Amino acid sequence: MLSSSEILGVIGDPIVQTGVLALIGALVTRVVLRHHPTRRLVGQLAFFAALTALLLYHDIVPYQPGPPTASNLQRVFVGLAKAVWWVNGAWSLISIVRVFLIFEQQPREGRLLQDLVVGLIYVSALLSVVAYVFDAPVGTLIATSGVFAIILGLALQSTLGDVFSGIALNLSRPYGIGDWLVLGSGIEGRVVETNWRATHLLSGANDLIIVPNSDLAKARLTNMSSPERSHGVSLKVRFLPTTMPAAMAEVMRSVLLSSDAILPTPEPSVQVTGLDANAVELELSFRVAEMSAAGRARSEIYDLVWRHAKAAGLCLSPAADTPAAATPAMPGEAPAHRRATPLRLLDAIALFDALTEEEKEALAATMARRTFRSGETLVAQGTAMTSLMIVRSGVATDTRQDHGSGTELRRLAPGDFFGEGGLLTGEGEPGTIRALTPVVVYEITQEGLAPLLRDRPTIAEELGTLLARRTATERRRLEQGHGQAAANAPSLAERIRHLFDL
Repeated sequence: MLSSSEILGVIGDPIVQTGVLALIGALVTRVVLRHHPTRRLVGQLAFFAALTALLLYHDIVPYQPGPPTASNLQRVFVGLAKAVWWVNGAWSLISIVRVFLIFEQQPREGRLLQDLVVGLIYVSALLSVVAYVFDAPVGTLIATSGVFAIILGLALQSTLGDVFSGIALNLSRPYGIGDWLVLGSGIEGRVVETNWRATHLLSGANDLIIVPNSDLAKARLTNMSSPERSHGVSLKVRFLPTTMPAAMAEVMRSVLLSSDAILPTPEPSVQVTGLDANAVELELSFRVAEMSAAGRARSEIYDLVWRHAKAAGLCLSPAADTPAAATPAMPGEAPAHRRATPLRLLDAIALFDALTEEEKEALAATMARRTFRSGETLVAQGTAMTSLMIVRSGVATDTRQDHGSGTELRRLAPGDFFGEGGLLTGEGEPGTIRALTPVVVYEITQEGLAPLLRDRPTIAEELGTLLARRTATERRRLEQGHGQAAANAPSLAERIRHLFDL
């Protein structure tokens, strides 16, 4: 059995102390704290500092050659201790580099820089071990390895081209993570990652496109997200010359004003770009928040163009290369345009598609026309309406006020309607509806709708589903919840039946 003096001698042995400290450090940082990056970094630095102090305490300087008078056993111990110190130093520096990139909030964008720095740290640590542990002349080793470096460089010519191209791209920074790129070859997508070999693009079809950095460095590319992420969009429409171009441009400004998908600033614009005997051509220019929103914005604008043009009596012109014989008649000559305005409004609303012609005519006979000036309030928030209002022309905004701040719920354009909540369930309006331009609406009263619901009760379910879907949309915009439409539709239909005694 060992005596106390022998135990103290073993504990005081620098070989034992260094081995135990290295073992504890590796166990704690690599096993215990591997899922805690911050604590792992602190532990790594603490153990490295403790190892440095221990080696210096025993007169072992890791960055100096060992004493020439030491025995073989001492040289082996000192070499192992220095190697452990250099490896721990490399790990600590690598952890600091990674934490720095995370603090910069660009961990993926700095992937190439991180890989290069980590590689440089490992190479430096290896050369230091060769120099201070094995006492080998590093300069001579590097010089004699030049031939092998040339051979390796020729074998990895393509890979090295990608690496250096990646370095050049990261230094010049023509794009960043999240930018939308369009290459000269027609490839386009959003940048999701850049590394030492290639850049990864996510296409609009959700496919991953991997472009080598050497190809990207030589390609002609367009960054659709620079100098800012907003993206400009323009589209052209052609109308038959039935009225003044200025009046048509004003209708198209109402189109842009009623859109929810485009940015209000910079202000959208409308220009007359062509005029001949067959058509007036107008160009609508606007911006969207990012490139991926351009498709949705175009679809919404085209829908609004059709609705506003129909409300204003404008008729789309055929393409410029269409033969004159194929040009349709003027709007006033078409039988559909001799149909009364209330009936045309009912035709445009999907809610009333199931009605017969006699039912539509009976309902249209009860509708009343109302007009509002620009800036006038159509209905205040919380007001329980007793009629359904269908927008005939103009643009209105629905804004909800909560604790002094306003949230725009939607824009109303020709064909949109409001008041169904108060009419069908007695609830107040979720927001204040105000006219942005002169607005004309047609009103369907509760008394006019009640006979129709009694004759066709299935409309109650359709109205309940529509109202529930709109309520869910408003809640999503206010970040109050999701997925309420399916759960609320049956209860709303029951309330409609109760209110109308169905």
